[in-house]
Amino acid sequence: MKLLLRALLLFFMCSIPGWAFQPFVVKDIRVEGIQRTEAGTVFGYLPVKIGDTMDEEKASAAIKALYATGFFKDVRLEMDADVLIVQVQERPAIAKISFNGIKEFDKEQLQAGLKQVGLAESRIFDKALLDKAEQELKRQYISRGKYGVTITTTVTPLERNRVSVSFNVSEGQAAKIKQINLVGNQLVEEDELLDLFTLRTSGWFTWFSKNDQYSKQKLAADLEALRSYYLNRGYLEFNIDSTQVSITPDRKDIYITVNMSEGAKYTIADIKFAGDLVVPEAELRALLTIKPGEVFSRERLTEITKLISDRLGNEGYAFANVNAVPELNKEKQEVAFTYFIDPARRVYVRRINITGNNRTRDEVIRREMRQMEGGWYATDKITRSKQRVDRLGYFSDVNIETPAVAGTTDQVDVNLNVTEKSTGNITLGAGFSSSEKLVITGAVSQDNLFGTGNHISVQVNSGKVNKVYALSYTNPYYTPEGVSRGFDIYQRNTDPTSLAVASYSTASVGGNMRFGVPISESDTINYGLGVESTALTVYDNSPLRFVDYVNTFGSHNLTVLGTAGWVRDERDSVLYPTKGKMQRVFAESGLPGGTLKYYKLSYQHQWYYPFGRELTLFLNGEAGMGDGYGGRPLPFFKNFFAGGSTSVRGYSGSSLGPKDANGDSLGGTRRVVGNAELLFPMPGMKNDKAVRLSVFVDAGMADTSFRTDELRYSTGVALSWFSPIGPLKFSFARPLNVKPGDRTERFQFTLGSAF
Repeated sequence: MKLLLRALLLFFMCSIPGWAFQPFVVKDIRVEGIQRTEAGTVFGYLPVKIGDTMDEEKASAAIKALYATGFFKDVRLEMDADVLIVQVQERPAIAKISFNGIKEFDKEQLQAGLKQVGLAESRIFDKALLDKAEQELKRQYISRGKYGVTITTTVTPLERNRVSVSFNVSEGQAAKIKQINLVGNQLVEEDELLDLFTLRTSGWFTWFSKNDQYSKQKLAADLEALRSYYLNRGYLEFNIDSTQVSITPDRKDIYITVNMSEGAKYTIADIKFAGDLVVPEAELRALLTIKPGEVFSRERLTEITKLISDRLGNEGYAFANVNAVPELNKEKQEVAFTYFIDPARRVYVRRINITGNNRTRDEVIRREMRQMEGGWYATDKITRSKQRVDRLGYFSDVNIETPAVAGTTDQVDVNLNVTEKSTGNITLGAGFSSSEKLVITGAVSQDNLFGTGNHISVQVNSGKVNKVYALSYTNPYYTPEGVSRGFDIYQRNTDPTSLAVASYSTASVGGNMRFGVPISESDTINYGLGVESTALTVYDNSPLRFVDYVNTFGSHNLTVLGTAGWVRDERDSVLYPTKGKMQRVFAESGLPGGTLKYYKLSYQHQWYYPFGRELTLFLNGEAGMGDGYGGRPLPFFKNFFAGGSTSVRGYSGSSLGPKDANGDSLGGTRRVVGNAELLFPMPGMKNDKAVRLSVFVDAGMADTSFRTDELRYSTGVALSWFSPIGPLKFSFARPLNVKPGDRTERFQFTLGSAF
């Protein structure tokens, strides 16, 4: 029977046209059946040329080659005398792709996605690709909770062997989470656990967040949050036994059930160290953030592992393995951990590679590096290098990777990649109020001149309040050790009568030289010396004290100006700080040799503290005091002021403090400002660090003494955005304790335009 079947199959194959012929020499080749495809294209793919001997093997190869092009749905070879006839039937081409009923996705993006898989206008139509695209589109709808979606594709033949492809979609309504059931929680209330979930049943704001639409990825994240909650509170044996997700027959409601076992709460019995302790055990124990007797916490245990790894990394052991192995005592509900330490080989840095700095010179970045080429790998030095490069302010993003060098066991490279941002700014400031209307100031600066890291600024301001013509230049590395040197030359005319400040005007011309000396990684001492000539003008409506000052000390003054300061900056970033502190002390004095003899002292302390990955608490405190010496008072035009977008928002700029008979601010010899701000990402833009919202509370005053009853308070919301045109800050504040004579300004903003 088998022999009979084989014989019939052999007879059938030999009977197929195009296969059963005697070998012959091809004297000509003719292509028939083509409509769009050029004959030359067929000849190019055909593995047979004129003059070749055609046999069954070459015929089979020719048919396979032409089928493989995807252009034809049928290929036949025929022989007419010594002429090879290639008979083909072309696949249709796609003339048009249309989408009907699609609202959830952008149609242009869908067309681009289809083009990547080969389904596009002018391409050869392939039914398999169409089926694949249909299934993928349906999967995308399901991932967005639209389980009732129906997709039908229509292929319409057109003239000249073309087709039109149409996707007809009935999206339906997104299925909503009707209920989330937690089964097995006996020690913790269900509401407390459900607060950990991103997924939730429909509520007031779920129309915006769409968290009431089921997502497999979101559920996985929620289950991990649930697991972390228990493991960080001692429930070492907590387990999620099963998860069921069901949908109603009408595909509108989804029910989620999570079955779990809480287990017992464990405390730490002991923590030991084993392995190759290249770092003394006493130093390792100092890194423990959890002690015997305390409740077990996976989060703190992981933190200890990282601290130990970083400590070993500081000694050059970049590939150290640190594993915590538990020993459970279920009767006592205690757990002991042994940290097994394998430092592996000590490694050193072969090369530091810098990429992304198209404008900034390599040397500007390399001089901030604390990890050196050829030196032992050190985690803390690499971290400090990243922070210092980030604090330059030239880059919107700084990333460091330390891959192992191929073929070695004791070398790594440090790959530093930066994303440059615009460092030139035209800075504008504006505020609105019913009395002052619009107040504008501005300046032009370049923080990274020709990529050298040098700073230059030109301030040309012809506003109503300040007319300033100033030139500043700073070289941050005047010496290789990092001592900076700068110059300032300026002419400044001030007429604050249009603000909430008492009437007077000044015209100053001056210049100075200043230096900055780093004394540690985060500490810098600044000092400078300059000369300033000031002409004062008072008016008929000027306060009596201003007039008396001019009559007593003259309308022209020469100041030998001395400055000194100290800055400690431990923030993780200048542009987008999330943790760390910054302190600043500054002193300014009119030195002997000039006609003005005074001093001003100011102190500022900023603190950033992160709450999780998204929230950052920002606290700012400022205090200042000043006075004269040698029998002279503090010049009134050197007074402190408060109020405005940089101190107490909600009040007009420089409006707080003592006032004259006209209700204009006189300023004071004392100033104090405090700000508390909670920063968080813009909803829907969590991955964009350039945009942050905040809620704030401000307090401040300026007076002749520190008086708490003169403090003004405000609260509100603010938005900061490092936009493509520069930094923008908006605030809307509500003053909390307005007193008679106060000038309020609820909406304020500052903006900058980058170039």
